Amino acid sequence: MSAQIIADLRSDTVTRPVPGMREAIASAVVGDDVLEGDPTVRSLEDQVCSVLNKDRALFFPSGTMANLAALWLQAERGTEVLLDSECHIYNWEVAGAASIAGVQPRPVIASNGIVMQAADLQSALKPASSLPRTSLVCVENTHNGAGGAVSDAAFLQAIREVADGQGLPVHMDGARLWNAAVALNVTPASLVEHADTVMVSFSKGLGAPVGAALAGSERAMERAWEVRKRLGGGMRQSGVLAAACIYGLEHHMEQLADDHANAALLATLVGDVDGVRVVQPQTNILMVDLPASLSGPEVARRAAERGVLISPWNATRIRAVTHLDVSREAVAAAGAVLRDVLAEQ
Repeated sequence: MSAQIIADLRSDTVTRPVPGMREAIASAVVGDDVLEGDPTVRSLEDQVCSVLNKDRALFFPSGTMANLAALWLQAERGTEVLLDSECHIYNWEVAGAASIAGVQPRPVIASNGIVMQAADLQSALKPASSLPRTSLVCVENTHNGAGGAVSDAAFLQAIREVADGQGLPVHMDGARLWNAAVALNVTPASLVEHADTVMVSFSKGLGAPVGAALAGSERAMERAWEVRKRLGGGMRQSGVLAAACIYGLEHHMEQLADDHANAALLATLVGDVDGVRVVQPQTNILMVDLPASLSGPEVARRAAERGVLISPWNATRIRAVTHLDVSREAVAAAGAVLRDVLAEQ
């Protein structure tokens, strides 16, 4: 018999709609969003524009599709896109940039071992005569592969200045931008001022079952509408989805601070096991580096047998993500289990 689940910490995408969100879904006013438009989708897009201070936003079924649309729009086919070597677009979006958008991602290694810096980007730039040409810069905030690391406005301004020096647009994968804003106690708009386009997700920390948005200039979003349709993302009565996203924006933003505190608690509970090194979480993602005697898949298997679900990030690292479906009490119980599993070297 499977163990009773104490906590599912595999990702903040595992959340289930709360009763209020389900009510919002059931009562959503809808229309055909490919034809005359869906009023609830329009409301969500307007709200995203207001929160991000961008001209226009477009609702997408997933962040992966929205990121791909941004690359399609801004990176000329047959050119390169510069991005962090550990970023989501490069590692976790099944080579969509190359196979669909026709662009070659060129990873930039972060000199600080965390997130690509402006100096790293500057060093990666090639002479104007080099082929393939560089056409776009991508950043990620928070940075999933770096354990939910946060980048502030000054960091992003520095990236922007390097990109401007080469006439390059900047796209931000802001799937967890809400977490970054809460962690820094700033507005989301202040963190995307220097990005031409930005993707935000509603299906992670905000608890919606599905959905993302791409925001940018009016002209860019006109073209993004065509790209979304081409990729199969033209949705009909999608207000039932948008209603959940609106609910998440209006009711779950403050909860993110609790998620961050719970990740910090988890780090404390497992951080002093011999041979284990935790990457101190800045937001809701905890990365744990394992001793040579343990492997990520094996630790994940043992933890699951005791009711705690985590992700094996690679052979030597595990990842745990806190979210609104996991209480502080559940995190404390999960931490005790993980501590025991990690001690069994």
